[in-house]
Amino acid sequence: MAIIEVNGLNLSFGHGMTTSKVLNDVSFEVAQGQSFGLVGESGSGKTTVLRCLAGQYTHWEGKLNIASHPLGHKPDRARCRQIQMVFQDPYGSLHPRHTVYTALAEPLRIHGMGDERARVDAVLDKVGLHAGFRFRYPHQLSGGQRQRVAIARALILEPSILLLDEPTSALDVSVQAEILNLLASLRERDGLTYLMVTHDLGVVAHLCDCVAVMQQGCIVETVAVDDLCNHAARHPYTRMLVDATRSYNPQFTAVGDH
Repeated sequence: MAIIEVNGLNLSFGHGMTTSKVLNDVSFEVAQGQSFGLVGESGSGKTTVLRCLAGQYTHWEGKLNIASHPLGHKPDRARCRQIQMVFQDPYGSLHPRHTVYTALAEPLRIHGMGDERARVDAVLDKVGLHAGFRFRYPHQLSGGQRQRVAIARALILEPSILLLDEPTSALDVSVQAEILNLLASLRERDGLTYLMVTHDLGVVAHLCDCVAVMQQGCIVETVAVDDLCNHAARHPYTRMLVDATRSYNPQFTAVGDH
């Protein structure tokens, strides 16, 4: 069963002669519990798809369905409870003058969910941080710890879908694997569905089941990750991305054997 359905999604910026089409008839489906990747070079439109689903862009055209229910152009409370986003830069996504507790408790207050202290402690434990982190500010955390807090904030409302916008690209290589393993364990434990944007096919191989390859606002190919790692991609652009990945990461194929 598809929990995310994107059909004929189009988005443009500007007017008249300055109009720039960013998304061109983008269509794909994500099954419940699946981890689905969107890959492509910078400017291909992959993050724009996430922002349409999250309600950050509202002037899109097409059809967006979540659990068979159509999404409107303006976000509502139910949508925010069901879909949450983890951003690329964990420091930029956290208010520098707010403690971890404030960052995590604010969504609970907005949505009228009680037991703040217990919920905050529970979600911190879920992402591998102890309760003492409640009192810290973002500048007192490492990059990996900040991203764990950002993931905790996304989870605090108990969503079923996480939109992941390059969640490891701003982190040190040594920390990236820890965050990817955390995301994998959270998905298995809670039955979450992931839609992840990345430019790194190694990350896709580690975390995703299926991937859509985007170029200039279009999806050129959708392929299972096992097929991607086993030379089964058909589109020339996809094959180019795979060859480029293998040129600097010979372990790419091995990483895909999950």
